[in-house]
Amino acid sequence: MLVYGLTAALASMIALLTLLPLAAPPLASGGGDKVYHFIAFAGLMLPVAILQPRALVWMIPVALLFGAGIEIIQPYVNRSRVVADFLADGAGVLAGSSCGLAVHKLRVGH
Repeated sequence: MLVYGLTAALASMIALLTLLPLAAPPLASGGGDKVYHFIAFAGLMLPVAILQPRALVWMIPVALLFGAGIEIIQPYVNRSRVVADFLADGAGVLAGSSCGLAVHKLRVGH
């Protein structure tokens, strides 16, 4: 299905952006990158929640494991492991899922 292809493409982009070694200081230092984490993971969940809401039963845990995995791997690619990044990922997962479910309900009229 198209929604899973889109989700896989978004996950690939997130992995690429979060696992490439940093050659320069991050654009948002001092914790500002948490917004990027939140937006990325909200965007990851939004299409699934809108188009395949029943898939959230397995997609939410997979997305959370994906975020945790990124944080575990980052020290091996010259990046920092930051628990607050994972918390921002989790908040994004919940926000994207919730917003997507709301849009889905508006679309189908329940």
